[in-house]
Amino acid sequence: MKLINKLLAVSAISVALVPGVVSADCGKARLADFDWSSANVHTAIVGFILEHGYGCEVEVTKGSTTPIMAAHYDGQLDIVTELWYDNIVANYDPVEEAGVIRNLGINTPDSQQAFYVDKTTADKYNLKTVLDMLDPEVAALFTDPEDPSKGRMTSCISGWTCYTVNYVKQKVYGLDNYYTNFDPGSGGALDAAIAGAFAKKQPIFTYYWAPTGLMGKVDLVRLKEPPFNEACWGAMSEVVETIKAEGKDSYTATCATEYRDMSLDKSVLTAWADTHPDETAFLEAYSLPTAMVNKLLAFYEDESDGDMELTALEFLENSDDWKAWVSADVAAKVSAAL
Repeated sequence: MKLINKLLAVSAISVALVPGVVSADCGKARLADFDWSSANVHTAIVGFILEHGYGCEVEVTKGSTTPIMAAHYDGQLDIVTELWYDNIVANYDPVEEAGVIRNLGINTPDSQQAFYVDKTTADKYNLKTVLDMLDPEVAALFTDPEDPSKGRMTSCISGWTCYTVNYVKQKVYGLDNYYTNFDPGSGGALDAAIAGAFAKKQPIFTYYWAPTGLMGKVDLVRLKEPPFNEACWGAMSEVVETIKAEGKDSYTATCATEYRDMSLDKSVLTAWADTHPDETAFLEAYSLPTAMVNKLLAFYEDESDGDMELTALEFLENSDDWKAWVSADVAAKVSAAL
């Protein structure tokens, strides 16, 4: 974990201090954030409440999954507001078992990750499963301009664990013989690739997830994979983590299974939680329905011009649900700051 000192120096991570009145009781709250929109929403809401309700000095560090979670494991980030636990179980569990971190339960009740094809193409070519994609004529529909010998599967960002999960899945399913595992470079570029294909009425084969604002705007068909199997997922995750640590040449044969439709969680450093019982109680209570997250993401994309603070204010000013997460005194302080 000492490698994190090097990871923190890369451009994948950025740090922002949120100015506010510092309480001696709270001190600093170091929040992890990621390079996708739903995490940004949760971090913005939690950060506002911690700053204005509890008097914390909020520091937000943003980046991709691998360096951000390494910083959390290494005790450099106190709070993770959106944890895709299943994707990182092989790394997360040993650190939690060692008592360094604590899972705080559900953030968003349900989410999904999968491979998708636009409905027009899926209907025309009767594409229903990942195995239906193992056809040179089908692959030619999605030609990768950077490697015309193959089709393009638009994948995760290389710094996200799902990029390596998708790489392993491609090899297990045989998709790697027909498709590249294309890294779009950012969450915004992934959204743009999908939205652009629909705008141009072009076929697209892509990884994607929900909750997102985009899912309400495009018509994607989820391709079936082998049903989720926990033992298989565990075995596959071990291969994934080995590749992340040692490179693609370390791949070993394994099984593959669909992503589990799962709840998203929250995580905290145990040492921080032990000294911040009130703030930790708030974090445990914090949870937003998937429909609300989708609504806030649509606001973020269509009305706030990508301003996450405005998105947090949109929720806090127009909903009283958050008041159930905190004491009356904290609620009053947050309301006064709105």
